[in-house]
Amino acid sequence: MITSLEIRGFKRFVAESFGLRPLTVLTGVNGGGKSTVIQSLLLARLAGTAGGTVRLNGPLGLALGEARDVLNWTADAREITVRLGGSDGESWVYEFGLPDAEQALHLDVRRVPVAQVPGIGPGVLNPAFTYLCAERLGPRDTLSVSAEEPEQIGVGVRGEFTAQVLALRDTRVVSPRGTRGVVRGSLHHPEAAGPQLRVQAEAWASEIIRPMRITARVAVGIMAGTIRFGETGLSDEEIRPVNTGFGVSYALPVIVAGLLTEPGDLLIVENPEAHLHPAGQSRLGRFLARVAGSGVQVVVETHSDHVLNGARLAVAQDRSLPAEDMVTHYFDHDQTLPIGINDKGELSHWPSGFFDQIETDLGRLARARRGR
Repeated sequence: MITSLEIRGFKRFVAESFGLRPLTVLTGVNGGGKSTVIQSLLLARLAGTAGGTVRLNGPLGLALGEARDVLNWTADAREITVRLGGSDGESWVYEFGLPDAEQALHLDVRRVPVAQVPGIGPGVLNPAFTYLCAERLGPRDTLSVSAEEPEQIGVGVRGEFTAQVLALRDTRVVSPRGTRGVVRGSLHHPEAAGPQLRVQAEAWASEIIRPMRITARVAVGIMAGTIRFGETGLSDEEIRPVNTGFGVSYALPVIVAGLLTEPGDLLIVENPEAHLHPAGQSRLGRFLARVAGSGVQVVVETHSDHVLNGARLAVAQDRSLPAEDMVTHYFDHDQTLPIGINDKGELSHWPSGFFDQIETDLGRLARARRGR
């Protein structure tokens, strides 16, 4: 597992270090550096799989512009360093240099670790590393399909392969030794009718989003995937995604990605709360914490106190994640503060600006009422 991350010379960070746990929550002000932390992990992943250069636009959904745009503006050096630390004292270093071209759209890779880095590689792209960006696909009649081997297909950066994954693995069940791409026993929903991926995804989606049936197909002739939904316990009529709302289309890839994981994998999710009701946000936070508790390293960027509180409930009530396996980093305008949690779900401290807007607004409303 990766236990530390040090970033030098990348975007807003001259030099900054972060402790990582099985569940790491990134939250705080806009422009504080949360996305930069995730992008540093994406650069490390690409450096081990892309050869001597890393493209700054395209792979893994990156859209970082020119090389000079990502170099810290106060740094004298013309290089970026990402250093990862392991639980046994390992150190894995990635170094990137600016090309000579003034408007280059890539970074030169100057140094990568020889050894495998947990969840990062090097190695071929596969579901061991999963990144779901904030700009996931909304409701679509058809979704993309991948030409990769079935066992190597994940949900995609934007959730674009979710239909294909569900369709290809609809009949797969749990192997006694565990097979990548099937649902592990520790992630089984207690009310699911079976261990198949679609059945498990249906059960978790019904709990987190709303009760539903899921039907996924791959239309070979047009090379497209489709997902249709149904009302649980009602007619067999299939409902198109455009008639179910954005919350289903945004949250389902997160659920499927979590169910696809194996111990040692790395799952990165941006804004899992998007388009979800607050109750669903909390339940999705509990689900992601459960995934982390099953041996997967999960990094979540969120602006939702409901997601955070769901993870806290996973620690305090579900006992699916030990307290020492969770850390929250709060990004303020000037600093980053790590916040721990105990086995009662209590946070170690509550800095100003950290999910306190409801108290601020309620206080102002109370004063406004008294002033009338």
